[in-house]
Amino acid sequence: MKTRLTSPDGTPASRLAFGAMQFGGRADAAASRAMFEAARAAGITHFDTAHLYNDGASETLLGAMLGDQRDQLIIATKAAYTGGGTKHNIHASFEISRKRLGLDVVDILYMHRFDPNTDLHESMEALAELKAQGVIRYIGVSNFAAWQVVKAIGIAAKFDITIDILQPMYNLVKRQAEVEILPMCADQDVACAPYSPLGGGLLTGKYSRSEAGRLTEDAAYAARYGPNWMHQAAVGLGEVAADVGVDPATLAVAWAAAHPMGPTPIISGRSAAQLGPSLAALSYDLGADLYARLAALSPTPPPATDRIEEQT
Repeated sequence: MKTRLTSPDGTPASRLAFGAMQFGGRADAAASRAMFEAARAAGITHFDTAHLYNDGASETLLGAMLGDQRDQLIIATKAAYTGGGTKHNIHASFEISRKRLGLDVVDILYMHRFDPNTDLHESMEALAELKAQGVIRYIGVSNFAAWQVVKAIGIAAKFDITIDILQPMYNLVKRQAEVEILPMCADQDVACAPYSPLGGGLLTGKYSRSEAGRLTEDAAYAARYGPNWMHQAAVGLGEVAADVGVDPATLAVAWAAAHPMGPTPIISGRSAAQLGPSLAALSYDLGADLYARLAALSPTPPPATDRIEEQT
């Protein structure tokens, strides 16, 4: 990957990003601040939130923490998960997000998901207008398929803007991004910040210990990670982690970050203690043999052409 995002003062994006989705929800104000401070102490410079998260509490809490560090940080938010990708919705929701964050300029604004009912020209024009106004620095898209990103890239060029970053799902048991998304990012010079490197907590081993988490509290997550083979892969990850003396979460995050494309996984948690093993992945050297050993725990998706005999 050639794309390198920087903060307003030129500080490079960290190898991992921190996701504030739990701020104001499963993490109260005190726990949220503790995680922010732990992330900063570890060297995280890239922080991610969204207009949607916890009815705005995530943006409000994150914005209040920035203080005099703001120019050293990359702050990302997202618009148009609800309400469609219309120009009005993108502008209106972003203005609310900007006020919650307390920022004149937000570093990254994502379209939170593809809207098949709005002409993408309208959405890209809205983002181009915000960039021309100087209130955003980078443009991103989230939950887009590879073809949708390439379509956005082509349309964005008409408005003299670029798609700078993509946010897809990616982890050891959700590897569809390897087929087209990650190669597309490498080819088109688009940064990639995948979410859910721990698979909703599945890859930490917590559910095999009968602990609570998203998979026990959220039906959508339970369905997303319902197949038995995923749970068996998590068990296998735990066994490898015990063998090498590393927390499973550290291995899972390090594995997601080790793809040759160079993605920046977004880590999160409910507390600083829970976040610690993910932060440890920043300095963990996952060698090629261990990477392959972990990859073998889950199916490698077939190539985009389905010519499995050509897969290497």
